[in-house]
Amino acid sequence: MSAVPQLGAEAEQRASNRTATVDVVIPVYNEERSLPGCLEVLSRYLDEGFPFSWSITVVDNASTDSTLQVAHGLAQEMPNVRVLHLDRKGRGVALRTAWGCSDADVVVYMDVDLSTGLDALLPLVAPLVNGHSDLAIGSRLAPGARTVRGGKREMISRGYNKVIRWTHGARFTDAQCGFKAARTEIIRPLLRQVADDSWFFDTELLLLAEHNGLRVHEVPVDWVEDVDTRVNVLRTATDDVAGLVRVARAKITGAARVPGLPRRPEPRAAHPQAVLAERENGLLWQLVSFGAIGLVSTVLTSVLYAILRGWWPPLLANLVALTVTTVWNTEANRRCTFPQQRGSSGRVHAQGLIVFALYYVVTSGALLGLHACAADPSRWLEVVVLVLSSVVGTAVRFVLLRSWVFAGPVKEGEVS
Repeated sequence: MSAVPQLGAEAEQRASNRTATVDVVIPVYNEERSLPGCLEVLSRYLDEGFPFSWSITVVDNASTDSTLQVAHGLAQEMPNVRVLHLDRKGRGVALRTAWGCSDADVVVYMDVDLSTGLDALLPLVAPLVNGHSDLAIGSRLAPGARTVRGGKREMISRGYNKVIRWTHGARFTDAQCGFKAARTEIIRPLLRQVADDSWFFDTELLLLAEHNGLRVHEVPVDWVEDVDTRVNVLRTATDDVAGLVRVARAKITGAARVPGLPRRPEPRAAHPQAVLAERENGLLWQLVSFGAIGLVSTVLTSVLYAILRGWWPPLLANLVALTVTTVWNTEANRRCTFPQQRGSSGRVHAQGLIVFALYYVVTSGALLGLHACAADPSRWLEVVVLVLSSVVGTAVRFVLLRSWVFAGPVKEGEVS
């Protein structure tokens, strides 16, 4: 392959005026045949119309063929190409290493097969350069995207992304598209928090970014499936589901919070219909999250009550069972259901105790009513009444948490 031609006078002048630097990272494993064509097409595209200073980093993920030698040969011919070798496989390892040591303003990731059309590269990078967004992703599922792929992979991809949105309230539509970018100063703290080294890396990174208040920009892309892909889709999807559970646990325990990241204010739409849609989407996630937490709390309360009822009278058993689960319930809702609308820990838990008192009145009143109607009700009937009254109390609790306890946005200096 011949060397890339030197830039002309007009191109050199354009390059001298570029103020941002972009590093395009391409992880490869046994891609000795695909790599030369990829770099030739990509470097030509960047030379001809890309308005920012650029470099390409090829990350060899412990290839067993001659990929590393081919990459070094291409780097000698192309001055903007560099090679990084790793001794172990994993897309997450490759991106964490390359992005973490990059000195560019913006880091990009794309697959070596160039399945994503390069016309989406500038729309991907521009919002990061001007500071509007923190991360940017290509989406094969966003309105305007055009995708060519098999039915099996399409079904699995859509199903997986729906699971992400329903379980984590994610706003992005496509977690696994191999076409992403980020501001380097923002991504470095996140990289230290991401645990996965393989295919779930992308999803975990995005979930942590949204959980920490960062803005993720989404670009609809043209994408054609590489029929020679080596990804085991079903196994990857299974590992991803396990990763979703792990990230959910990290959110609940507070381990998903990344210190030192700037928090952007929540975007406020100006058009009345857009405001209404935004509120409806937020309410849907709050209901799903609150319902899941409430279900776990109700089960725990019922089990504890059934155990404690063997020693104590019903009101005392109910009080202790509720007290044990209420602190966890409030903290879980504080971290997961209303993460953008929480106040200081002390105030939240103080108000949460007041809400708990009202909840206790509802459930205990139901038990008192049962004993007033039946002289000696069975213990299991008490549990049934407790569960039914808990549903009513839960509805009241949600309204009070949303409209009172977590009514205001996070303020600077409040405890996380």
